[in-house]
Amino acid sequence: MIHPSYAALATGEVYVPGLSAEHVAQTYGIAPHAISKLGSAENPYGPSPKALLAVREASEKISLYPDWTAAKLRSAIGAKFGIDPDNVVCGSGETEVISMLIRAFARPDDAVLMHKPCFPLYRIYANCEGRKPIFVNMGADFDPVMDEYIDALKTHRPKIAFLTNPHNPSGRMVSEADVIRVCEAAPPETLVALDEAYVHYTENPYGIGLLHRFPNLLVLQTLSKAYGLAGLRVGFGISANRDLILPMRHIKPTWNMGQMQIAGGVAGINDDEHVARTVKTIVEMRGYVAQRMQGLSSFRMVPGSGANFFLTEIVAPDLDSTLVFNELLKRGVIVKDGSDIIGLGSRYLRVDVNLQVHMDRFVHALEDIQSL
Repeated sequence: MIHPSYAALATGEVYVPGLSAEHVAQTYGIAPHAISKLGSAENPYGPSPKALLAVREASEKISLYPDWTAAKLRSAIGAKFGIDPDNVVCGSGETEVISMLIRAFARPDDAVLMHKPCFPLYRIYANCEGRKPIFVNMGADFDPVMDEYIDALKTHRPKIAFLTNPHNPSGRMVSEADVIRVCEAAPPETLVALDEAYVHYTENPYGIGLLHRFPNLLVLQTLSKAYGLAGLRVGFGISANRDLILPMRHIKPTWNMGQMQIAGGVAGINDDEHVARTVKTIVEMRGYVAQRMQGLSSFRMVPGSGANFFLTEIVAPDLDSTLVFNELLKRGVIVKDGSDIIGLGSRYLRVDVNLQVHMDRFVHALEDIQSL
């Protein structure tokens, strides 16, 4: 029996990541080159070349402790976005920054606002820390229904209000005007956390540009996606208000960023060429796969994604997400089963946008499944 003091840790829920290509190859006897990994939103071109070189050079320093605040990385991020480096906190992936945020700004039983569905770690971290997740349901095709979100903001007066732009798992966008509305409507005690993990793929990032207008706004970003550094684990929080950064720096693990993370992050954040190439391909393939899926009768792409993934709705009544997920695995295609995401249900799959060969393999597999 779990002691009452630790009851918050007994949530019974863990984050379900996308499967690895190695696992699928071994389980189903499929050659690795014939597998399309579309369940983790990874960069189709791999890591930033500049970051890769910097990591190799930094490997010679791994016997030395890094700077505990990742000062060089904070300086590079500050220079990139025109923000004082002291207004940046870095984490081992954006997910660590989210955990710091919840610990720093919400006490046990305090409300934390989020959409439903949402990135599961908002809810999981809040539950594990004894905070109270408050959910706002999304509308048709995962419209963020911002009027209802703002009503919940005023009613529940949460300590933290998470906005995700583009939204995960739908890819739907929250407009700049609506982000401004939330910042203006937020009670004085509410921190607005704008998660921009996938913002590069929108081609219209604006969150960081709002920081100087709103002292209650903190923007979260990652180098895992457009920069291709998912395995390096580099993320950050940034605000124009230092009072939102200092508490997070005080509670973070002392040396949470290693030498290679810092060096790779410094080089990667300035690799605009790699990001531009990645974004161009994703935007083109997002349109390409949308067109390809119009010919399917059992499946439908949920419109409006501004991310490097989209939702596939299962229209055929005799199919569900877990059945289709497993049938796709047999055909060498890895996606995310929507039933693993609370609030998404059993009628959706989250699917990455990737190179054309993988988009074609995904559509061909769906065509095969709907003909069963």
